[in-house]
Parts: sequence; structure tokens; C-alpha cells
Amino acid sequence: MSTGIAEHLVVTASAGAGGAAPLSRLETVSAAEWRNLADNAAEPNPFFDPDYCQPAFAFAAKGGGAQVIAVRAEGRLLALLPVVRARRALRLPLPVLLARQPYAPLTAPLLSADDPIGAAEALLDRAAASGARVLSLPVMPLDGAAGQALAAAMAKRGVAPVHLEIHERAVLDAGVDAETYLRGGMGAKKLKELRRQRHRLDEEGVVHFASAQTREDVAAALERFLLLEASGWKGRDGTGLGQDEGDRAFVQAMAGNLSARDALEVLELTLDGRVIASGLVLRQGGSAFFFKIAYDETLSRYSPGVQLTVELTRRLSEDPAIAFADSTADAGHPMIDHVWRERIRVADMVIPLRAGDPVAATVIEILRLRRTLREGAKRLRNFFKSFKEKRL
Repeated sequence: MSTGIAEHLVVTASAGAGGAAPLSRLETVSAAEWRNLADNAAEPNPFFDPDYCQPAFAFAAKGGGAQVIAVRAEGRLLALLPVVRARRALRLPLPVLLARQPYAPLTAPLLSADDPIGAAEALLDRAAASGARVLSLPVMPLDGAAGQALAAAMAKRGVAPVHLEIHERAVLDAGVDAETYLRGGMGAKKLKELRRQRHRLDEEGVVHFASAQTREDVAAALERFLLLEASGWKGRDGTGLGQDEGDRAFVQAMAGNLSARDALEVLELTLDGRVIASGLVLRQGGSAFFFKIAYDETLSRYSPGVQLTVELTRRLSEDPAIAFADSTADAGHPMIDHVWRERIRVADMVIPLRAGDPVAATVIEILRLRRTLREGAKRLRNFFKSFKEKRL
């Protein structure tokens, strides 16, 4: 990297921080307008809904530093994207805005369904006006309405995205018959084994599925979920949602907000009244999002997590309000990939905001190198962790 470009990176990273305002503070955006845009966006993303997003930034352990790109026209909110500057999010003095908030497995911007391409163009204009040279969308679905609108807007600007990584994520076409779907995906042999495990579980006591949907019921079910999650490997690793005070405050506030709008449910599998598997499911715009799952690891011989997921599949397929469900899972997930067989492409997408910008090109290479180094460090940590566990 030349000295001139290096200096320019640092200078432009803070450009636009004062002055007039391509970026806004979260609290300055009307929650009602924001909520209306989220409910009617070209592509739903409940993780950027204000009732999810605002508690995440306010309470979660990795929150803070958030602003939003908010586009208005003719008295309406047409586009919105929560962002954090790279100096805060990555601790790097780079002119980058990251679409990011804690616990966001999806970073598709909220774009008006009336004119998603125009909304995407205005969004990129605002991002560029902030002084940023690159916009980062770390978990961006490529083939949905938002991805297509961004692709069209980028083509008009004469820029092309760079995908630092692309993977496939399991999703569900909820418009099909559940039993036919499960047989086709899991196979008759696996379903037979699952039924056998369920019969053995029935021998242990009374087995029941229940869905908490009212605000009061969700609050109680959420506490049971947090206890169950903490009893497993996430508890041992210290990564359970309820183990950090801020994360607990976030998920409690978020669940209260969304359940008051019938936008979140907790599906539970119980044995003699004791929860042995639990899942948090968000709903928005005709889609469901399987956000979190926890199960009793002492009963893993009965596959309680799979039993819950199969039941959820049946319920979503029977729900006329739901056409699509996103697993929100990592690539190659060992459980959900064998139950939900449709796939969407998801990318770590970075967008240069100006055509032919050498600064943006350099920044993108820095981001690529950072990702490579972090992945290498993660593999090394996992190797030593596995080695240590084998020695014990």
C-alpha cells in the first residue's frame, strides 16, 4: 500500500462524522415509520426491525456505535440500514460502513417494496455521502428482492460487489405438504428412526409440543429457553444468551416487543412438563426465521432438537400466512441441512461506493486479509481445543 493511500484511508474514515447527515442516530427515526417499512419491505428482515434492532444496540454485549442510513421521500421512509463505522466495529481506521448489529444473521437492507431499486440507489448515495468508500453487508442473501435491487443499483453506479465469502443456507419452502416434504428430504429410513426415538421418549413420560405466542407466555417460555441453553455446550462455553447481563436484557426486550405484535413465538417440546427442546421463531412479511434452538443434551439419544425441528416444519407448512422459512443457520449445519433441503446463497458482500476508486480497492483487500487471518486463528483455536479435550 502506498503512503498516500494509507493516509487517505485514515482521513476519509472519519469524514462526514460531523456535518450534515447522511447518517442518523437510531432514536431519531420514527419507530412507527421504521416498523411500517420493516413490515412492508421488498425483502423481510426482522433483525433490522426496530423492535429487534434497538434493544440489540442498546443492551447486547457487542452493541454500541450504531447509526442508520435512512432514506425519506414524499414524507415516507423508503430505505433503512443500521450501520457501524469500521473504527468502532473492527477497530480499524478504514472508510467503511458495516451493516451490523449484534445477533443479526441477516443483513439485507429494508427497501420499499414500491421501488426497491430506487430505494437501493438512494441508500448507496447516502452511504457514499457519509465519507465511506465501502459498504459491508456481512450476511447478505444474493437472490432475494433486496439483493436484486442492490445489484441493479450497483450496475447504474458502474460498480461491482466483491464477495469475500459465499455459502449456502438451509431454507424451507413452506407451501408444500409437510409429510411428503420430510420423506423426500430426510428419507423413509431416517423418519422411521425418528419415530422410533419418539416412541421411546413416550415411554419416559408425557410428551407434548406447545407454542407460546402471547407476550406473557413468551416471557415465561423465554426464561425456560435461556435455562435450557445454559445447561448445554453454550453454557459451558459462556456463549448462552442469558449468561451476559446485556444479552439477557436484549433478548427479553426484543421478545417482549415482537410478541406484542404476534411476530415471535417459542415452540417447546416437553417431557412430563419439563422443557427438553425449545426454539425461538420470528415472523415477518409472510416469512419465518428460525432464530435459536436449545435442547437437553442428556436426552440426545431421543434427538429432541430434531423432533422439535420436524414439528416446526409441519406447523409452518400448515400455516397459510407463511410461505418461506429461513433457518438462519451456518453453512453445512449438521442438523437443519438434513431437514430443510432448499438453499439460498448468502455472501459476505462489500460494495465500493464509487466507480474506479483505488481507495476502495485497497480497503477491500485489507478486509479480505482480515477475514483470512481471523479464519486461520479460529481453526487454530478449534484445533487446540479439540486436542485438549481428547487429552482430558
